[in-house]
Amino acid sequence: MVDIDGKRIYVENLGCAKNQVDAEVMLQQLVEAGCVVVEQADEADLIIVNTCGFIESAREESVNTFFALKDQFPKAKVVMTGCLSQRYGKELEQELVEADGIFGNRDLSHITNLVRRIYAGERAIDLPAYPLITEESDRRGKLFNYPGSAYLKISEGCNHRCRYCAIPLIRGSLRSRPFEAILAEARRLVDSGIVELNLIAQDLAAYGTDSESGGSRFIELLEALCEIEGDFRIRMLYIHPDAFPESLPEFVKKNTKVIPYFDIPFQHAHPTVLRPMGRTGDRRQYLALVRSIRSILPDATLRSTFMLGFTGESSETVAELKRFIEEAQLDWVGSFTYSREEGTPAYADRDEAEHAEVAKRARKWQKEIEAIQETITQDRLQRFVGTVQDVLIEELVEGEELAIGRTPHQAPEVDGLTVVMGRDLVPGTVVRCGISRVNGIDLEAIPVASGVAQ
Repeated sequence: MVDIDGKRIYVENLGCAKNQVDAEVMLQQLVEAGCVVVEQADEADLIIVNTCGFIESAREESVNTFFALKDQFPKAKVVMTGCLSQRYGKELEQELVEADGIFGNRDLSHITNLVRRIYAGERAIDLPAYPLITEESDRRGKLFNYPGSAYLKISEGCNHRCRYCAIPLIRGSLRSRPFEAILAEARRLVDSGIVELNLIAQDLAAYGTDSESGGSRFIELLEALCEIEGDFRIRMLYIHPDAFPESLPEFVKKNTKVIPYFDIPFQHAHPTVLRPMGRTGDRRQYLALVRSIRSILPDATLRSTFMLGFTGESSETVAELKRFIEEAQLDWVGSFTYSREEGTPAYADRDEAEHAEVAKRARKWQKEIEAIQETITQDRLQRFVGTVQDVLIEELVEGEELAIGRTPHQAPEVDGLTVVMGRDLVPGTVVRCGISRVNGIDLEAIPVASGVAQ
């Protein structure tokens, strides 16, 4: 067996939060084998590019990042891992000869053996199947989040089968993690000083629906997480609108550890577009959901994403989407244009020439809804001015008496930030702050007490 003790490892992580958790697990596997984590690529013996393969732009970014690192650090071994490797592993084996190794995203415990094979002189390729769900490793040491925050994955894959989505091709069908394994990991994270657990899955509410009973266990899981001792908050990310648990808002109202933050990817508002997506809702149904949440939790934060340019899109359907956005008054919105993905059911809906023409119009529509939403977001943020909020401090601004943080209404990476003006602020701690003003889509704040909550 080749000794990899002392090998210096650097990870360049791309893609979503679920991919980030995979990178953290892989890195811990290598640390347990004797490798050393380094913070800069120029210090590394081996560079892992943990790729995204969801849509075309993400694949391009992944490949470009790989070649940039390979060219810049020719003495290092460079391995491509993650979703792109899983989806196109056989093609990459033939075409990406520059890669010292190619590794999928299913049985992450194989990463150590792959690295050993590379240092034995082999160009190693490994696309392993999933292990038994009870044998998956969830051990993590280094986290790629800012201090105080962590992602907690509760399931993998998806059974919704939206017609445009490549997730089932990359990550397979739904695999809910064992209940007790999630709780044990949550306890470890809280004991290590994490004050914000961000729950992630392709659809949180689907948790447990792959069991014999077929029913969702998500609220049951939330209840158990809330019983963990410690001063921490729980954020929910990604809940499918067509399967939103009716009792969830009332549960959140009664359980203060759960942030009243709902990330619901509506994707569109017109049935002419939603039906070809494989979705059952429409503007009225989705607006009713928004209003029902706010009737129970008036201060709830709602985030969504919308896709422009999918099958059935027209000026009329976009007008309906704009109407929904204006009526719903969502706090945060992300948007993207449809990427025609080979292997998905929607791929055959139109040819490449037609897709290119619609995509051109979709980019224009995207800018229009982004302009509408920017004004809405700025108006929604005004309700925080003059209030006191808990702000998780993430990083200090060098040379200034300033820090960057987030209120519970701001999710990591995707929402605006809170600029805190003050000294002696510590990343990873929660500070009570008065919100003084809105600046674009960010907030500005001043500490109102010297104490911090951990």
